[in-house]
Amino acid sequence: MKQTPQLSQTRNTEKGFTLLELLVVLVILGLLAGLVGPRLFGKADAAKVQTAETQIQMLKSGLLTYRLDVGQFPSEQEGLLGLNNPPSDERRRSLWDGPYLGDKLPSDPWGMPYQYKPSSTHPQGFVLYSYGADGKQGGEGIDADIGYLPEG
Repeated sequence: MKQTPQLSQTRNTEKGFTLLELLVVLVILGLLAGLVGPRLFGKADAAKVQTAETQIQMLKSGLLTYRLDVGQFPSEQEGLLGLNNPPSDERRRSLWDGPYLGDKLPSDPWGMPYQYKPSSTHPQGFVLYSYGADGKQGGEGIDADIGYLPEG
């Protein structure tokens, strides 16, 4: 007589996460985001300040080349657009050898225009700056004005 093997009874259990386990994971992720997030945002702010400083140096280079060719900086009315557009004055137009920027005039990293004005009293011969993150004159930290600021 043949014996049939007995089948062992197996429990059919479902596998998965409990609600408590999911909550613990979410709390841990929230704590990590709270610790790491501010450091990452701080780096982004520092990168914007560095970008503004680099763009100001690029604009300064264009202004100095313009002055070498034309004999003076763009007027206050021409502004920084004078780096890419010839002057209306015929004498200066004949000396203009631009455009002096490789691309269009950039805005500062916060989307605002750079402030420019020729100045006979400033050591650079002009003022050129960004108002910083707050878009207002003055400030500290990332809100501080960046560039060749007006004296006084």
